[in-house]
Amino acid sequence: MSSPPDPHALGAFLRARRAQLDPQECGLPPTDTPRRVTGLRREEVAALAAISVDYYTRLEQGRVRASTPVLATLARALRLDHDQQHYLYQLAGRTDDQPRRHRRAQPQRVRPAMRRLLHQLTHTPALVLGKRLDILAWNPTATALYTDFSGVPAHHRNYLRLMFTDPAIRGLHKEWAHDARDAVAALRMEAGADSDDPDVARLVGDLTLQDADFRAWWAQQRVNSATYGTKHYRHPLVGDLTLDCDTWAANDGSGQRLMVLTAEPGSPSHDALRILTSWTAQQEDSARHTTR
Repeated sequence: MSSPPDPHALGAFLRARRAQLDPQECGLPPTDTPRRVTGLRREEVAALAAISVDYYTRLEQGRVRASTPVLATLARALRLDHDQQHYLYQLAGRTDDQPRRHRRAQPQRVRPAMRRLLHQLTHTPALVLGKRLDILAWNPTATALYTDFSGVPAHHRNYLRLMFTDPAIRGLHKEWAHDARDAVAALRMEAGADSDDPDVARLVGDLTLQDADFRAWWAQQRVNSATYGTKHYRHPLVGDLTLDCDTWAANDGSGQRLMVLTAEPGSPSHDALRILTSWTAQQEDSARHTTR
């Protein structure tokens, strides 16, 4: 029978590893203040891993056990190689989790009913979102509003990832900070239902290293399960849009939901959507004639 994990050994490894790292190589800005510690400070590791300083301090002191997503973000923040990651998981008593982190993700298939609904929505943008806010399907009007999702690599086709990493989609949102924080809170809500999901850990780890706003908002642990709201866009073709955003979740445990954006009939936004729909139809007709 294996012995239980030693939380103090984990803390010692974390302290030793952060002392080995150069702050600027980890993407931290230079400071004029003399550093009183070698390597990274606790608060810097916490910021890079998108966890609170108090939680990270308790980890180093052996007063709390790390979950798999936290270990994954710490591994990225501390730039651990494969052997070091394996050792980190062993110290945390999560040796069974390490192989799962490298397993190949099973493809999510759009439910037939969701696909039928999507095809019937011809005058309003609609998306099918899967687990982790992955974008599984979309209609032509959603392409006209957001981007050509078919041109985005499948492993990057994620609503939250694009909100933070795609300049065009980021610029489309007039209230980007509000909308992005809501998306972060929605992922946090989903992560709470499956704290050992390796794909959530990978997504969080990637965005944690790439974006300071994501690091700060993820560390706040705000959750949001709202299924409706209002979004404000500034589109390069039709200008400003105010759209109601509603989502309907499938009841089969697939985690899939249909996201639909609509405008008040007779409003300028409704007219703008009609222009987008017409423009999309013209583009499709032109593409069909070109391929004949």
